[in-house]
Amino acid sequence: MYRLKYDPAAEAVHEAMPPAASEALTLALADACRDPIGATEPYGEDDGVVRMLISKESFAVLLLGHILKTITVLQITYTG
Repeated sequence: MYRLKYDPAAEAVHEAMPPAASEALTLALADACRDPIGATEPYGEDDGVVRMLISKESFAVLLLGHILKTITVLQITYTG
């Protein structure tokens, strides 16, 4: 299981999202913590480190730290 970390700006976007969109993203992030490669998509070239998480109303850019088992949310974009 990976541990989630947030860039402060990304966290502020997540907190400002409407409740349903925020919950969907939270659940998707929980899935990513269990299976970071399976629950995400490559961001550009598939290096297994920088990934994208796409939900119905948002997407997030993630940095996977495989050694320390962390996922850092670098950016969240609300599209709803």
